[in-house]
Amino acid sequence: MDFGDAVGALVLAAGKGTRLKSETPKALVPLLEEPLLFYPQASLQVLGLARRAVVVGHQADRVRQVLANVDPEAVPVEQVELLGTGHAVQSCRSWWKGLEHLLILPVDTPLLRPETLRLLLEEHLREDNGCTVLSFTPPDPKGYGRILRGVRGVSIVEERDATAEQKAVGECNSGIYVFRVAALDAVLPRLGRENAQGEYYLTDVLSLLAQEGEKVGVRQADDDVEVFGINDPFQLAEATDHLRRRILFRWMGQGLKCVDPSSTWIGPRARFGADVWLEPHVQIWGASEVGTGSRVGSFSVLVDSTLGHGSVLLGPVRLQHSCLGAEVQVGPFAYLRDETVLADRVHVGRFVEIKRSSVGEGSKVPHLTYLGDATVGRGSNIGAGTITCNYDGVRKNPTVVGDGCFIGSDTMLVAPVEVGDGATTAAGSVITRDVPPGALGVGRTRQRNVEGWRDRPRRGEKGGQETCPQD
Repeated sequence: MDFGDAVGALVLAAGKGTRLKSETPKALVPLLEEPLLFYPQASLQVLGLARRAVVVGHQADRVRQVLANVDPEAVPVEQVELLGTGHAVQSCRSWWKGLEHLLILPVDTPLLRPETLRLLLEEHLREDNGCTVLSFTPPDPKGYGRILRGVRGVSIVEERDATAEQKAVGECNSGIYVFRVAALDAVLPRLGRENAQGEYYLTDVLSLLAQEGEKVGVRQADDDVEVFGINDPFQLAEATDHLRRRILFRWMGQGLKCVDPSSTWIGPRARFGADVWLEPHVQIWGASEVGTGSRVGSFSVLVDSTLGHGSVLLGPVRLQHSCLGAEVQVGPFAYLRDETVLADRVHVGRFVEIKRSSVGEGSKVPHLTYLGDATVGRGSNIGAGTITCNYDGVRKNPTVVGDGCFIGSDTMLVAPVEVGDGATTAAGSVITRDVPPGALGVGRTRQRNVEGWRDRPRRGEKGGQETCPQD
């Protein structure tokens, strides 16, 4: 069903998350390396709801900044005083009053699937309800508001305000609702604060709607895990485990090979080609992509990075914000970061760090090397122990190595400097000037052997006067 512009969604994300015992706003608490705010926004986008808003409050500026990255089209609306969920909805009336129906959901239910929201909306519209609430029946209802069904309709009572008889009810409120906006707008001003928290509860709207003769419906979630809320570190860990397994098993169902699923971590935005192998203790986060037929070695970590088809990471390897081509081999013990780009068939070996650099097709950086702010052409070889001295104490400077170059072991390339196509540097050189194409760059002192040096007396020894020969 296409809901069009008549249906909007409002995410309640103003809270502090006090029980999480964190200075971070609840909406920004990370789960699988994404803020909690990411999950409802992603579901709403999949659902196709074009009208989206987020209520911000605690550390509102930080939440706005993250929202701009997570869902640029969503509208942030600030709740200046944190006086409860009902007050949060009141605070953004100017945004939702032009809608026909309003979906409201909390920021802390990251396991909620778009399809569950779709079914809730469809039932609400089909039954022409004033409100439809999503309920669930957890094994332990402690801490949740209870759904009360009676002759006067459906109502919700928060646990701290519930009687012993009401607490015995197992059906609970998920905090997810759909309202007909006209019905909501008619009763919202009548909310009171006569409760244990002294807040405006959105749950009280259901009783007010029933008093007005509006039909209130309840749809029970097909899977109670979906509406699992996060209020403390234990629940955060439990939700993380559920979501980790859900994501992993979905990809394994599409052919992803995991040697040890229990130690493999994949974020919700990661993508995989066909016939990819992940060895134990791999982590893949952010918008990372692993190409068809590639293999990621143990203890490797990818963050917002791309690995082309047929490539191999000999773990451990860490990639951050980097793009690797096809049939590339990297590792072990390599670190590539900050927009590093490797072309096809590049080889990067042991104990290599590459930062904000590009390496051309077929080139090799076998071991013990640092490349920073560098450009390496096609078919070049960077010898062991080579480093680019890219920082002069004030700014980062570029190094350029052309096509078909041979950089001798233990070369220091003092940037800014350029080594032309087909050029060579002698091992142990300090290259401070450009090396022309096809030339040999030598930047070291001539070796001088001092005969008999071992047998000469040293200072401090009997008869010793000097520690080294004078030129």
